[in-house]
Amino acid sequence: MSPSAFQYGAWAGGRDPLEPPFDVAQAVDEIGERVLNGDSPRQALRDLLRRGTDGLRGLDDVRRKVAKRQREARRKGQLDGTLQEVRELLDKAVELEKQALFPDPSDAARMAEMELDTLPSDTARAVQQLGSYDWQSPEARQTYEQIQDLLRREVLDSQFKGMKQALENASPEDMQRVEDMLADLNQMLEADARGEHTQEHFEQFMDKHGEFFPSQPGTLEELVDDLARRAAAAQRLMDSLTPQQRQELGELMQGAMDMDMQAQMAQLGDALRNARPDLPWGGRERMSGEQGMGMGEATTALEELADLDDLEGSLGQDYPGASLDDIDEEAVQRALGRGALDDVRALQRIERELQLQGYLVRDSNGRLELSPRAVRRLGATALRKVFTQLDAKGRGGHDVRDAGAAGDITGSSRSWQFGDEQPLDVVRTVRNAVLRSGVGPVHLQVDDFEVVETERRTTAAVALLVDLSFSMELRGTWAAAKQTSLALHSLVTTQFPQDAIEIIGFSDYAQVLKAEQLAGLDPQRVQGTNLQHALMLAGRFLGKHPQAEPVVLVVTDGEPTAHLTRDGYADFCWPPMPETLELTMAEVERITRRGATINVFMLDDEPRLVSFVEHLAERNGGRVFAADPDRLGEYVVSDYLRARRGRHSAH
Repeated sequence: MSPSAFQYGAWAGGRDPLEPPFDVAQAVDEIGERVLNGDSPRQALRDLLRRGTDGLRGLDDVRRKVAKRQREARRKGQLDGTLQEVRELLDKAVELEKQALFPDPSDAARMAEMELDTLPSDTARAVQQLGSYDWQSPEARQTYEQIQDLLRREVLDSQFKGMKQALENASPEDMQRVEDMLADLNQMLEADARGEHTQEHFEQFMDKHGEFFPSQPGTLEELVDDLARRAAAAQRLMDSLTPQQRQELGELMQGAMDMDMQAQMAQLGDALRNARPDLPWGGRERMSGEQGMGMGEATTALEELADLDDLEGSLGQDYPGASLDDIDEEAVQRALGRGALDDVRALQRIERELQLQGYLVRDSNGRLELSPRAVRRLGATALRKVFTQLDAKGRGGHDVRDAGAAGDITGSSRSWQFGDEQPLDVVRTVRNAVLRSGVGPVHLQVDDFEVVETERRTTAAVALLVDLSFSMELRGTWAAAKQTSLALHSLVTTQFPQDAIEIIGFSDYAQVLKAEQLAGLDPQRVQGTNLQHALMLAGRFLGKHPQAEPVVLVVTDGEPTAHLTRDGYADFCWPPMPETLELTMAEVERITRRGATINVFMLDDEPRLVSFVEHLAERNGGRVFAADPDRLGEYVVSDYLRARRGRHSAH
């Protein structure tokens, strides 16, 4: 990476920027613990980030601070402060003028008093009517002129923050510079819309008009973002007023600007709306407080509220593809300070490291899921939990001396035969070719190949059928079933890799599940326990491994209540139809003819379920376990180890 790729600056405090990358092992284990307790990975990660970890405050703490700031922002005052201030200036001007007219005995003075007494109650119309009034009091005239000056500054301040103070007592030359800036800004936005804008143009604009933009944006995009957010807030301000207030303020604003400035402001508003249509260009806000806020101040308050609303949404992470990288760090620091920003950055590092280290991946919908690596770690954790309860004595495989696909090397070799998967004995293979070829180039032929002989353990084909119906969650047994499945999958794939395992979940339909799918799966909120379909899939799996010891394990909390019809659709009925039970037993017979026993782990003692599984065991010769959910893993793993050794106990 070239030196130009780095940027250096003063350290602004907070966490040590040179601290080592976050150790995600603890975070993975915390997520895994919740997954094993029945949560989905997305829910577990969200809970971890919301709760915090390793001494870090979570997103919930940050959101509570945001909510507090929102309440404070809404208590800043009333939105009609400009109208109130204009009304106060108008009343003051009228009162000063009446005081000047009172000593005058002329009829003209009485007519002027009558005109002042009959002014419209509508503030905008009253201000407009007094536009042609011949003021007798210099103080009254000056007060009235303050109205126009105030309105011009408020209108500009609602679009360009800081204008109200900058243009106080502004000269005509000052106002002309504002109009020049508006014209140049609109020209630049037009050029950008045509694709003709360059950074050089922007820099020239800022050199000329930078005094009007105290935030000093570095690009046109940054400038447009600032102006569009403020313009959208100004529109929400107007929408939040009553219809009468909105009409009065609109007329006052229109009367305060000349036609050219009105046109420039309207053109700018249209350009900003077109540039950022994604912003909230409308909507009502409820504000409270005793003091009225001017247009610029109210716009700033609503702009702050919009930023806080956006921040709350990104902190909530309740949308597809949500990531902590979506959180605007500048908005966090502006609203809550450096401490909150450090917490958010630390949480972002956790999420980022979980992905960089391969524990989390995003699916096609942008949602975070556990990776195969994380599932392996999760399965190992589940297996350790099982083995803390399971007596390890007596475990092991029954070894058969033979050349096989896996096992320890015996030291001998034999000629390769079609279909062999044993490792090649390279030395003997090359030796055979040399002896056959004699002097000269060595060319390998099929007859030269020899393979290493190994001790091969008898393989097993394990079909684990797991009930996914909603009753598993209602009875609180879903977490135990998920943990058991992951533990068994980990045991088979790590300690007995020569065995094959297939996890089949079933509710109204059955489906083959990968371990990653199972880890992220929630109970199916549908009616139906279609054991028939699950046994059909198990039979197909066993058929692919005819030489293996067949192991079929069923974990369920209910009798079969659904079956597949001839057209392939699930038919549900409770109590079960005779057809459902007959078709399920037909699949039991097929499994039995394959030489497999079906061992059932009951997670409920409902009489119908007990009667069904006893009938199944009688027909198949398998065993029935009334398993305590807390010890389900121990039962299932023990049964697998017993079955793969080829021992079959009678029920």
